[in-house]
Amino acid sequence: MRALMPIAAATVLAACSQAASPPGADVANLLAGRVPGPPQSCITTDAAENLHAVDAQTIAYGTGRTIYINHLAAACPAIGPLNTIIVEPGLPGQYCRNDRIRGNEPGSIIPGPSCNLNEWVPYRLP
Repeated sequence: MRALMPIAAATVLAACSQAASPPGADVANLLAGRVPGPPQSCITTDAAENLHAVDAQTIAYGTGRTIYINHLAAACPAIGPLNTIIVEPGLPGQYCRNDRIRGNEPGSIIPGPSCNLNEWVPYRLP
């Protein structure tokens, strides 16, 4: 058992010391090989899809051939890759510009402040 302790400690330290990815790297990886289309004010929602945060200022929606990206005007508190995104009611079946979103961190019962969505940019595979 004691022989495993140094190995476990080295593994934890190696995981903590890895360099964080540069800003925008997650978005670039998500959109690799895709071509942007014209911005849209609203997108149609699908019950099988959810919004997910790429970072505190970037929201993504969709998978497959088209991924929609929404760049918020500024970083939104409580919006992050592991947090739940709450959309305050807007048009049924759509996410639109100026709809309000809030983030809820894991384990928290009170969501963060609200932020407004901007236009959606579709990125499609050629």
